[in-house]
Amino acid sequence: MTLSLGGKPVRRLGYGAMRITGPGIWGPPRDHDEAIRVLRRAVELGVTFIDTADSYGPEVSEDLIREALYDGRGYDDVVIATKGGFTRSGPNQWAAVGRPAYLRQCIQMSLRRLGVDRIDLWQLHRIDPETPREDQFGVLKEFVEEGLAAQIGLSEVTVDDVEQARAAGVPVASVQNRYNLGDRRAEDLVDYCTEQGIAFIPWAPVDAGSLARPGGPLDEVARSHPGTTTGQLALAWLLRRSPIMVPIPGTSTVEHLEENCAAADVELTDEEYEALTKAG
Repeated sequence: MTLSLGGKPVRRLGYGAMRITGPGIWGPPRDHDEAIRVLRRAVELGVTFIDTADSYGPEVSEDLIREALYDGRGYDDVVIATKGGFTRSGPNQWAAVGRPAYLRQCIQMSLRRLGVDRIDLWQLHRIDPETPREDQFGVLKEFVEEGLAAQIGLSEVTVDDVEQARAAGVPVASVQNRYNLGDRRAEDLVDYCTEQGIAFIPWAPVDAGSLARPGGPLDEVARSHPGTTTGQLALAWLLRRSPIMVPIPGTSTVEHLEENCAAADVELTDEEYEALTKAG
């Protein structure tokens, strides 16, 4: 249940820190103190991988992580992954910008907000179609060479995108795409990452859609696991899907966080796993 990210071993069930911001992933959270409690409780429960981005808030999520977890020197054994490459003009509004000067500004400001000299895992939030890829990949390679990032990841990409980045000299350590039991469009990418030993970080990991409906496939399996929720089963399926899978369920409440983290203890039988895989 562990793999290496940012040069450290991490448990494969992480925490996504997008939902500790305001509505539309904009502004501060409705309950600041609860957001701090969520982050600290995640670490208490054994979470060692926290994923965020400079655009969450913007800046709010990174600031809260530092307030909750920074010990004056860093984050101890917790790997903090962040992303850059989006600009924000309002709630639920996102625009990719991949100009090298902007990406360099992104990582420099994340370093300052998080209070570290090097980002454990810095991810390009999106490949900007308006900026030459070689320029974007070139600056990512520089971030590692200059010691600004220990590792580099890509978000919402294809197998071809990853191969182009690697051919340009980018040591791709992770890929973050939407993927869950009900949305399997990235199936070929998961297989590729498994073969290549690249961590796959699925976002929206619990969003199983109609599969979680009463009487649906997840609900049917839940009957054999008293006290287990369909969301926990969806996470358990992801953890079983590949040893490189690192789900990052997000939440803004301690209660929901504890429910998500308990999914690491759920074991699917071979028959249950195959039934859910087929249903998806």
